[in-house]
Amino acid sequence: MLAKTPVPRNGHIRVTFVLPEPGASAVHLVGDFSDWQAFKAMRRQKNGTWKTEILLEPGHEYGFRYLIDGKRWENDPKADKYVPNPYGSENSVVVT
Repeated sequence: MLAKTPVPRNGHIRVTFVLPEPGASAVHLVGDFSDWQAFKAMRRQKNGTWKTEILLEPGHEYGFRYLIDGKRWENDPKADKYVPNPYGSENSVVVT
């Protein structure tokens, strides 16, 4: 799930990423905003979902995926859209 909230004081968009993955030991948010490196460790919530927030510049599209337990890639089921990647699958996209 994605939630977007404008931040008036700096003009950015706060994007909240939530992934239901109760069986995971660790989940990282990875994407264009991190040069596809394991950028942001997500925090496990009491309900079994994983959550993190980042600030992004408005007016852009950012590809991203979730890296689960350091070996499995997943897309966001509520992404704004999906685009093919060079590995034969698709990346999630958030549009700010």
